[in-house]
Amino acid sequence: MSNEPSATDPDSDSDPERSSEPDGDRTVIAGRNFEQEYRLDASEAGEFLIALGEQLRDGDELRIETEEWELPFAFGEPVELEIDFEGVGEPELEIEATLPGRTDQTAPDVR
Repeated sequence: MSNEPSATDPDSDSDPERSSEPDGDRTVIAGRNFEQEYRLDASEAGEFLIALGEQLRDGDELRIETEEWELPFAFGEPVELEIDFEGVGEPELEIEATLPGRTDQTAPDVR
């Protein structure tokens, strides 16, 4: 897997957009088709998860960033949490959170 964000045609409604912030060199990731994997020690992963959890608890937008890119995401409800434990052979625990995007739509008036 590449360490670079992937992007396709930004003119398509379902494709990601990549743009540079005017005040920095970071690429802003918007849309879909971005994936980045990291192999960290447990304490680094814990610090990341704590910071992520605090953003979930305190607001309605996440901002994940590195020196090269940033990913802002306005999330909605409900958050889906999946816990998957495989105890056969080499035990593995996978914890996955799925956050739906927030919509700015409102219901129409009923008259």
